Amino acid sequence: MAWRARQLRVLTRTLQTQARHDYLPQEDLGEPPYIRPAGVATPRQLVQYLDEFVIGQENAKKVLSVAVFNHYNRVRANLSTMESDEDDMDWPDASADDGVSSARINPHPWRLPIPPVGLQPRHPIPLFEKSNVLVIGPTGSGKTLLARTLAKVLDVPFSVSDATSFTQAGYVGEDVDMTIQRLLQAANWDPQRASTGIVYIDEVDKIARKSGGGGMEGSRDVGGEGVQQALLRMMEGSTVSIQSKAPSSVESPISGSGEGRTRPGPRGSNTNFVGPKPDTYHIDTSNVLFILSGAFVGLDNIVKRRVAKGSIGFTANLPQPEDDNSNGFMPFFTPNRTSQNILDLVEPADLVKYGFIPEFISRLPSMTTLAPLTVPDLRRILTDVRGSLISQYTALFGYSGVEIRFTTPALNEICKKASERGGGARGLRGIMENLLLEPMYEVPGSDIRYVLITDAVVRGEQTALYWSRGEGVQFWSAWAKHAAVEKKLHKTKGAS
Repeated sequence: MAWRARQLRVLTRTLQTQARHDYLPQEDLGEPPYIRPAGVATPRQLVQYLDEFVIGQENAKKVLSVAVFNHYNRVRANLSTMESDEDDMDWPDASADDGVSSARINPHPWRLPIPPVGLQPRHPIPLFEKSNVLVIGPTGSGKTLLARTLAKVLDVPFSVSDATSFTQAGYVGEDVDMTIQRLLQAANWDPQRASTGIVYIDEVDKIARKSGGGGMEGSRDVGGEGVQQALLRMMEGSTVSIQSKAPSSVESPISGSGEGRTRPGPRGSNTNFVGPKPDTYHIDTSNVLFILSGAFVGLDNIVKRRVAKGSIGFTANLPQPEDDNSNGFMPFFTPNRTSQNILDLVEPADLVKYGFIPEFISRLPSMTTLAPLTVPDLRRILTDVRGSLISQYTALFGYSGVEIRFTTPALNEICKKASERGGGARGLRGIMENLLLEPMYEVPGSDIRYVLITDAVVRGEQTALYWSRGEGVQFWSAWAKHAAVEKKLHKTKGAS
């Protein structure tokens, strides 16, 4: 027996085991490198891309870029937290101590020992809440262009909706669920991809609470406050059920009779006919980012009344009657200071006075404003940005085989008239359409091959200058003459 025990001891000493998982020493690994997730650009890169299409509005670009970047960081963090919670539910009970350990458990050698369940509660990583964005700015300042440009650069589902057609559920109009349905369509009917998309709602100021009522029983605001109430849960995070298609009206019999005729009886009473049922998708909006925008006409007057400081005396700065929203009545107390962009001072209380319920505004923690476009901004929109108006009309005339040119004073005059007219970039396009109406009417089908627009043409003092085929030398001579005059005037102004 002693010899057998000695032999067994020798065998056990020479027995070698191999680890199921190979782990590198901790000092050899070093610090894990940071790898930026693929498909998500940094906020600075998003701003650089927006600069190619949108002029100015630096603060709005930063707010939207940071909101988009942080949103998808939250999405990844929330999804990883949910996956880790699911893994922890499958983790075996560490408090069971029966002397037998499972062979399937291969803990990492650096992992801290898991405390017993009853001694120390485990604190999971909290889920990050999203920050929806509200964009306020006058018409033509670039609100929709910012959203459309973001939709191009982001490889995520992106839906655009107009709030003017929204009504409360059960009334004529679109339900707010249509925003999620458009998002699902943009995601190619992939619910998981649609649940991490972006919803852009334009003209959100049109769903402000309507003041007044009328009638003994009053009137229900189905297009204002009713829509705000419907958007509350969706913006906070809820599950929306969307039906992809309506059931088909053509039904095929299960039993192969070969006749293809329906049996007598009321429609739908035959149980042998089974039609296709509509697919229902359930979209969780907890990880859907909502970007809302609107012009908010009249909001500046509410802000002015809040920030106005009263002053009396002969040296008080009195505003113009048209600046006050009181039907020409001049108040005794007038504001002492004015702001270049009064919308920068907007607070949630101002939006509540405008007609929004506090619950709706509290779900829009991130807010930014867009300033009206100045004359230099309009000039850059006209010539510098990608897809500028000058390049568009140059290409439009090029389809007719015509070359059109604008002098520098003509471009400055166009921007000046657009600034006086108002409407931002839309007003600029309106002036271009009126200015080029006659050339666009005369050129197609004629022998005109060259068109020159000067500042006198913009002011309406003369018509556009035309040259026919073979008169390119005269066209370039006139172009050079105007350029020389412009250069001389520029030197004269610089010397003075």
